[in-house]
Amino acid sequence: MRRFILSLALLCMITTLGSCGQQKDLPPENAVEKINLRIAWWGSDFRNNATIQVIQMYEQQNPLVKIEYDYSAFNEYWKKLAPSAAGNVLPDIIQMDISYLSQYGTLNLLQDLSPYIKSGLIDTSSISDNNLAGGKLGEQLYGFNLGINALYSVYDPEVFKEQGIEPPGTDWSWEDFEQIGVTLKEQGKGIYLGTYLTPEQFFAYYLRQNGASLFSEDGITLGYSDDRLFVEYFGRMQRLMQEKLIFEPDIWTLDVNKPDQDPFYKGEALLGWGYSNQFISTVQRYGKPLALATMPGPHNDCGLFLKPGMFFSISKSSKQKEEAAKFINFFVNNLEANKVLKGERGVPVSSAIKEQMKPFLEPELAQVFEYIDWVEQNSSPMDPPDPVGASEVTSVLRQLYDLLMFSKITPEKAAEQFRLQADEILSQNIK
Repeated sequence: MRRFILSLALLCMITTLGSCGQQKDLPPENAVEKINLRIAWWGSDFRNNATIQVIQMYEQQNPLVKIEYDYSAFNEYWKKLAPSAAGNVLPDIIQMDISYLSQYGTLNLLQDLSPYIKSGLIDTSSISDNNLAGGKLGEQLYGFNLGINALYSVYDPEVFKEQGIEPPGTDWSWEDFEQIGVTLKEQGKGIYLGTYLTPEQFFAYYLRQNGASLFSEDGITLGYSDDRLFVEYFGRMQRLMQEKLIFEPDIWTLDVNKPDQDPFYKGEALLGWGYSNQFISTVQRYGKPLALATMPGPHNDCGLFLKPGMFFSISKSSKQKEEAAKFINFFVNNLEANKVLKGERGVPVSSAIKEQMKPFLEPELAQVFEYIDWVEQNSSPMDPPDPVGASEVTSVLRQLYDLLMFSKITPEKAAEQFRLQADEILSQNIK
């Protein structure tokens, strides 16, 4: 009997060892598959480094998630993205610009984010509908706003003081702008009024000042009927150049995005331009304190608007849409992440995060927050997202602007050509 029991025990041990050997090749019952996300954006060195830090923070808090990333300069970014879109292999999360939102959204390349808001994966309890509206096409939310920006002027207060010129106030006008240039020229110190005013941005601002818009609401024509507005705005720009109050067109053949080429960074231009989210990197590149000012008036409350700095979109082809939504939620609603990001994509859309950040703001970022607070009280709703074909229209406008600045065409003729070519492009949106 004893030998039978020992034999039975030995058999049980062999059976158990054998079964253990088989279980080695099986995954544990509670094993969870790792998640891989891909994200792409464009930006400056500061944005790139800050975004990478936030990605690393997210990975630390979510050990099962691995995020691959890719970043480029703006123009290169869209060139790289186009073949990915054609091959239906877009990254899971795409940094999206308002000028491309219609193009990618109407081609069914982007996921509607509304379900992730409804499910709570993206918390919008402290984000207003206005701050979300810029990412909508119809009823679909194709882009999640990452920050609020506004057009601005930037200057060095010390340079104004040295030139004996009063800095621009909230009530300055295009006439004041031009007169400052005249004063600088009379002083003969070799300082110009300013550098390149991107035509599509600042002409659109001028149109809004005059109750019009660059594109019609349905996106099938230009949004203004009176070419006098084109002639007024670009006629002034041409005159400023001809009188050598702004830099001659040769400067635009250089890479003005580099501090050693841009006259503003070299102290040769009184004013710089852009969107408020660029202020931090501008100060860092300039190396001295700078100040913000609004754009010239009158009616800058009509011209100015709160613009989504940029969006995050989730690609329709993504296999990890829910995890992508969780990352977007972390990006906009996590205080530590936003301390790292420093409002570089715009002042946070979350009112809660915006308030929580205020005790930690550096002086430059505090200026941006204050400026956006002012714009909120002195602006109008933004225009609808640019229609499909907007980038082609912009290309036409830039070509005509170069001809204007080289005095190769009159403002009247340029206005006529722009309307003809732009309406032809936009007419393709008629359904």
